[in-house]
Amino acid sequence: MPIPVCSLILNERQRFAADGDYHVVRFPFGGGESYDAEGMHQVRQPDGEEVTDWRGDDRSGLIWPSVDGWGALTAMIQWEAGDYSELRDQIVRDPLGLSDDPVNTTATDHRRPSPGMQCFTKHHELFVHPHVPLAIRVAHNDGRPRHLVHAQFKLAIHT
Repeated sequence: MPIPVCSLILNERQRFAADGDYHVVRFPFGGGESYDAEGMHQVRQPDGEEVTDWRGDDRSGLIWPSVDGWGALTAMIQWEAGDYSELRDQIVRDPLGLSDDPVNTTATDHRRPSPGMQCFTKHHELFVHPHVPLAIRVAHNDGRPRHLVHAQFKLAIHT
């Protein structure tokens, strides 16, 4: 049986506030190197909502698993240079409160900046369900807004 896969890629700058809060990383629909043969990242979402502006709507950061199974998640995050002392990221089930178990976080990392470019990868595995969307969220503690310059978020479901 084929493994359902969704692979999202952001190849443009995305700005994040200097407020200390976690924010959903938003991804474009289709195009680029993104892959979504199973329809897990669509403009028309499984709950009937439609995303009209992917850059401004946190729903564009959601992957809706197509089946129940064991989800292998990977992410890559690249921040611009800044005056950070800490960069944060996490995987979250239902970051927008659309299910009966909202904002269920896992795989949270708090990191000191590295010398040079701020490039991080992560891998985490968990059970996934079609009615519970997944996202990657980020935060930083710089004194001013900062940009991700590249991001990837991928899900492979083993059934």
